[in-house]
Amino acid sequence: MISKTYGSSVYGVDATLIEVEVNVLNGKGLFVVGLPDSAIKESEHRVESAVKHYGYAIPRQKVVVNLAPAAAKKEGAAFDLPIALSILQSSEQIGARNLEDYIILGELSLDGELRPIKGALPIAIEARKQKKKGFILPKENAQEAAIVNNLDVIGVNNLLEAIEFIQGDREIEPLKIDTRELFNDMLDDYELDFSQVQGQENMKRALEIAAAGGHNVIMIGPPGAGKTMLAKRLATILPSLTLQEALETTKIHSVAGKLGANNGHLISTRPFRAPHHTISDVALVGGGGVPQPGEISLSHNGVLFLDELPEFKRTVLEVMRQPLEERKVSISRARMSVDFPANFMLIASMNPCPCGYHNHPEKDCTCPPGAVQKYLNKISGPLLDRIDLHVEVTPVSFDQMTSLKEAESSEAIRQRVIDARELQKERFEKEGLALHSNAMMPSQVVKRICTLDPLGKNLLKSAMDRLGLSARAYDRILKVSRTIADLAGSESVKAEHIAEAIQFRSLDRESWVEG
Repeated sequence: MISKTYGSSVYGVDATLIEVEVNVLNGKGLFVVGLPDSAIKESEHRVESAVKHYGYAIPRQKVVVNLAPAAAKKEGAAFDLPIALSILQSSEQIGARNLEDYIILGELSLDGELRPIKGALPIAIEARKQKKKGFILPKENAQEAAIVNNLDVIGVNNLLEAIEFIQGDREIEPLKIDTRELFNDMLDDYELDFSQVQGQENMKRALEIAAAGGHNVIMIGPPGAGKTMLAKRLATILPSLTLQEALETTKIHSVAGKLGANNGHLISTRPFRAPHHTISDVALVGGGGVPQPGEISLSHNGVLFLDELPEFKRTVLEVMRQPLEERKVSISRARMSVDFPANFMLIASMNPCPCGYHNHPEKDCTCPPGAVQKYLNKISGPLLDRIDLHVEVTPVSFDQMTSLKEAESSEAIRQRVIDARELQKERFEKEGLALHSNAMMPSQVVKRICTLDPLGKNLLKSAMDRLGLSARAYDRILKVSRTIADLAGSESVKAEHIAEAIQFRSLDRESWVEG
């Protein structure tokens, strides 16, 4: 007899239903068809060992397993469980109840125990969308899948539990989670805080502006000035994740298998990713034979920190240009094309020169002539075009480090950021624009929204002439000045807002390399 059940494959961050058909015919051998990868083809040996462990057997006949639709590539060992159950039902060794009402997935060990799978959350979302009754999967993934309401999530430990459940010999209570209550309980649980940072008021101000407008930042300063410490705290002053953003972020981490075996909960804090400078293009942006999300997608709705930016390979940095502009990653393969979301804030840090002490107030730079310019040239102009704030970080003095004055908390700074974001939201809604922050404004919108009075125009013109600012700095200064005005609660961009924004274009100054 022909047996049918359903599994699922994940493409990008969305899942697709896969029908698992099994028929037992005259002949010999087990054949898996429908574009399976090597892991699925090898399921024959895992399934045979697992079913034998519990006293069942693979029929000594021709067993055909079809994964439909046949044109879609399938990968991973998660089809072990549906294949095993379908073979046992097709050979009439078990009598399954409503097998087609469930999506079933799980990797089998040789003794029938189930190992966790990737992508349980997007698969559960697809199961509900397809009006399936439930989702049978390894118990370690049950918490993750139960985030989706109105779906019976059945967590099982092994093949025998799955067999007994579908035959009606074992009752397993579906796991239920109040997603909204869980999200609210876990919201903004950060260990780090800006109150732990003494001094660096200029840098804190720059990060507040960056958070308020969604601007990308690059920090330039000597070793030990606190660049990494400050970067790690940026996420703590960003507005809290909404439930929708939390679901989007959790889906990406689920697909990448980054949720862990035991937590399986919603990601309730903004991600902070800090890849090493030896990272490859594919690991950063995503890709592979079956495309997987990279670090920039794992940073979606959060922060991507690139420490020692010039040490990254040039090709790695250049592949970020399109995601920074479009806020998504498009990966094309012969059989598929997938998009991964990549709406993140980039914060980068670098030394001012190879020795680290160019423009240092106390130490002398020991680099040879031309070394500073060569070092800076490792970062291309088009990439710098996408970074709004260039901030020089100076070392903290002994008096500041030992000060007993209490520093401002992340919560206080975040409230100002939220107020500024609300102003931007209202402004963009009035303009009929689908934008979320000032950093997202295209040039034509900048000209319309960031209008300057004569004093502001003269100040900006004078700064560009006297400081040798490049033309690319113009739009960036206007965007940042609009954010500074929003933080001040000002309806218009004033000269003082322009003056502060000009400070944050260090790398555009022609005189910066010469010091």
